Amino acid sequence: MVQFSASTAVVLGFGVVLLVAGTVGLVADVGSEPPVAEAPASTDDEANLTQPTDDTGNDTEEGIDPPEEPYIEAVPERGDPYFEAEASDGSWISYINPRDEYRDPYLGDGSGKLCVSLYNADGEVVVGETVPNTMVTVPTGDSLDWHSHADPFVVEFPLTEQYERPLDADQFGTDPDLPQGDGYLDSHCMEIHGMPSDGTIEYGEATIDGEYADRIELVGYIQQDAQSWDSDVDPLTDARSYEAAGGGWTYDPEHSHGQMVVVLQLDQPEPDEAGADDTGTDDTGHDDSATDETQSTDDSVTESNDPDGADGDDSLAGFGVLVAVVAVLVVVLGARSW
Repeated sequence: MVQFSASTAVVLGFGVVLLVAGTVGLVADVGSEPPVAEAPASTDDEANLTQPTDDTGNDTEEGIDPPEEPYIEAVPERGDPYFEAEASDGSWISYINPRDEYRDPYLGDGSGKLCVSLYNADGEVVVGETVPNTMVTVPTGDSLDWHSHADPFVVEFPLTEQYERPLDADQFGTDPDLPQGDGYLDSHCMEIHGMPSDGTIEYGEATIDGEYADRIELVGYIQQDAQSWDSDVDPLTDARSYEAAGGGWTYDPEHSHGQMVVVLQLDQPEPDEAGADDTGTDDTGHDDSATDETQSTDDSVTESNDPDGADGDDSLAGFGVLVAVVAVLVVVLGARSW
């Protein structure tokens, strides 16, 4: 029977422990694999990167407000307090206008209107809810200095907050059941009555002032001198310059009526006007911020799967092999001492 000294027994015992630890380390080194970063599952919204939509379902560009909503109001029907009169021959129809005045002293049958009509970027009638504290001014001078709403004629926005009747005239469009207009109010006017039948009405060029004046385009003017207003025109395409429109008219005693409409349109604000943030696109049109965000997400995923970091893996790699070698050497040296 082999006898071991106490020191030899200690060495052999320590060697056995190292050998077992080395074996376990080898198995761990062989069976381990580097962590694989898995990208988080993206939702449909993130994958499609769809544009925000407005209430109608239409895409709206980031940072740009949608056009002002149209203001839709049907004309007063017969029996309504704001229905005024209709020609017996069906040539015209009239609705009550709070800005309608007769000249005192009454000088003749000359009558007419000066109006303002505002449209949004989509060509729909609006009342200026998006351009508050803004106004359009039409000089009228001596020809209408007797009228309380003239000299000059001023229209303030939004119409809904400034006037008893935001819109009071149906100046454009057609309807087979109406002598004039399409059945929907589209203009804010001041009316003139009691002028000399051969008198002259003059007006100057309209000016736009106020907080959002730069958002309102003066499209032009539509002037008609005859007895009945022809509403079968397109205000945005048929409006003309001030010079071409005429700047006023002289009544014909047999056709003592005339009208003029100032046509305005809201410009769609640009992204920087609407407070849009700079997305930081590069020369190729790619969004740098999106790339940076993706890279940041990938890095965070890798770190979350590897709490100790890559450096910890490198410092422990091969530990099992080293322990196994030391264990073998200890066993061999112990055996020689037997």
